[in-house]
Amino acid sequence: MPPLADSVRRTFARIVDMILVGIVVWLLTWAFGVREYQVNGNHVEVGKSVGQSFIAAVLYIAYDTFMMTKYGQTLGKKWLDMRVANLDNGATPSVQTNLIRAFVLWVPFAFCCACIWTAICGGWSYFDRPYKQGLHDKAAKTVVVSTR
Repeated sequence: MPPLADSVRRTFARIVDMILVGIVVWLLTWAFGVREYQVNGNHVEVGKSVGQSFIAAVLYIAYDTFMMTKYGQTLGKKWLDMRVANLDNGATPSVQTNLIRAFVLWVPFAFCCACIWTAICGGWSYFDRPYKQGLHDKAAKTVVVSTR
């Protein structure tokens, strides 16, 4: 198996992916009139934030699952010379494995505590030994390896 990817590079790759998909989420929620909050005088409407969260979750999960299944890497990982591999054999993960990985990462991100969950889930790789796995990697039994 190739060497494990550096956690700092993983973080930058995740930021790139979050920005790319985030732009699409923003455009779709703007086009459909689904905003995080609407404030009108003394009335605050938060019901539409569920719609925005749903759109975000679906797009992030679809992006990660499609890219990882087809190419073994997202655009951020490709640009930073990394890919996701099965822990047991180094192969490109299956659709099911990628779905598990994406659900653990993106559902709490979209519906609960975006920045905090991302920091905990991905930040886990900074302290995890010996495989530098994030929580989503542990759930899916994957690792991120260098392609250099």
